[in-house]
Amino acid sequence: MERTSARAELRRFKQTQSLEERLAAEAKRLREEAELLPRGLAREQLLRKARQAGTGPHMSEWLRSPGLRAPT
Repeated sequence: MERTSARAELRRFKQTQSLEERLAAEAKRLREEAELLPRGLAREQLLRKARQAGTGPHMSEWLRSPGLRAPT
């Protein structure tokens, strides 16, 4: 049996969009999908995931804001 290194098994993908863009697109997709569902648990779960995905870009923007400085 031939052993391969763990590094050789990793698949690398070059992202063409930033994390913020991907999260915003995922949030939009989830909201659109939720609109097609009747009221209920499945719809609420999709909307919760959409809110979580939509929060990511806002947090990232906040963390990069010039108002935040490391303590000196």
